[in-house]
Amino acid sequence: MATRGFLIYLLSGFSVAILSVLFINKNNNMNHNSTLLQYSPYLSTVDKVWPELKLNWRLVLATVIGFLGSACGTVGGVGGGGIFVPMLTLIVGFDTKSAAAISKCMIMGASAASVWYNLRVPHPTKEVPIIDYDLALLFQPMLMLGITLGVALSVVFPYWLITVLIIILFLGTSSRSFYKGIEMWKEETILKKELTRQQETLVNSRGELLIDTEYDPLVPREEKSELQILCFNLRWKRLLVFFTVWVLFTVIQVIKNDLVACSTWYWVLFCLQLPVAVLVFGYEATKLYKEHKKRTSTGNTEAICEASIQWSPLNIAFCALCGILGGTVGGLLGSGGGFILGPLLLEIGVIPQVASATATFVMMFSSSLSVVEFYLLKRFPIPYALYLMGVSILAGFWGQYLVRKLITILKRASLIVFILSGVIFTSALVMGVVGISTSIEMIHNHEFMGFLDFCSSQ
Repeated sequence: MATRGFLIYLLSGFSVAILSVLFINKNNNMNHNSTLLQYSPYLSTVDKVWPELKLNWRLVLATVIGFLGSACGTVGGVGGGGIFVPMLTLIVGFDTKSAAAISKCMIMGASAASVWYNLRVPHPTKEVPIIDYDLALLFQPMLMLGITLGVALSVVFPYWLITVLIIILFLGTSSRSFYKGIEMWKEETILKKELTRQQETLVNSRGELLIDTEYDPLVPREEKSELQILCFNLRWKRLLVFFTVWVLFTVIQVIKNDLVACSTWYWVLFCLQLPVAVLVFGYEATKLYKEHKKRTSTGNTEAICEASIQWSPLNIAFCALCGILGGTVGGLLGSGGGFILGPLLLEIGVIPQVASATATFVMMFSSSLSVVEFYLLKRFPIPYALYLMGVSILAGFWGQYLVRKLITILKRASLIVFILSGVIFTSALVMGVVGISTSIEMIHNHEFMGFLDFCSSQ
């Protein structure tokens, strides 16, 4: 019921916002060749603004914000692009196009460090890899397809509409994640009280063990070295599929960028991404559906993967839609798409540790695709990108380390959910303030506020 209400909230909010643009289009006859494009994350028409990399208060503040944003973002599995882009434009002074490109570099660095750390960590409850490769393979192609769609929409959508849609989405997902965190916190509290009560029944008031107490024999868990855990967590066949999909999307994007916008070959390559994504998604979805149907017919209630949902056609279609939506948000913002994927994994029953590890794993591939593309297009200064990526790598590793230690001490995995909710809510506030102030400035300048033509705006 809560999920259905959340979807109704998103659909109604998005519908009202888009209908408002159609109304403005009918009542706004101003020149389409406005300076609106300077605010698009990917298609800024202003000159490049690349500040020099030197020690000053701007660099120090950006380092602190970047470190905290990367640490919290990777722990929550959301990346942090909603914080990085405003930071790079308002504090450091980059133009929005370069800021979006460097943001991708930071997300890639933090995600790679987080994945490396997680590969050396065992699953908290089962003898399975901590990264759910089934779910990752299900969402990765749809996420990459959504990023392509998001970049295209960032050309057409007016800046104020992107701001409104992001605020609606982020407030909804952060509220839903916070509510999920409270539920988990209550369950953990009950569990801790029950464990304390069981321990008390085993010991009398003088601290002596009661010999007539029944208890299960202890079965020690086999201790594994970091190398053994690393080898166990790696699934080479699955990684080969991920890499193949990544290469196909990267090659298509690189070739497409060298073509004339809206030419025949441009649209051929643009549409070629759809069958690639659908083929991989369809293979994984069919596998999950058949396995779920087989287990249901035999009375086996064990989950196929980390998600606790039933893999019906409706739920599979819902996952595909959310994957595309997550990628679209990533394309509009210059983020990795984790703002949707992280909360979604929690919503379908994945425990926080696995949700964080799986989301960052998928983001590593999606963000690195954009980094390669931006590098070939020379859209970011390499020294600044390397510096901030180094900060993000350290933050991603130490963020995972410290939070995992806290979870072990406090025995509360809900901390990850609260961090995720906090990062998304902070991104909503930052993007909202920046977006509203920019939109007000555009209104004062009498700029065009409706939909733009895709081909003429390239």
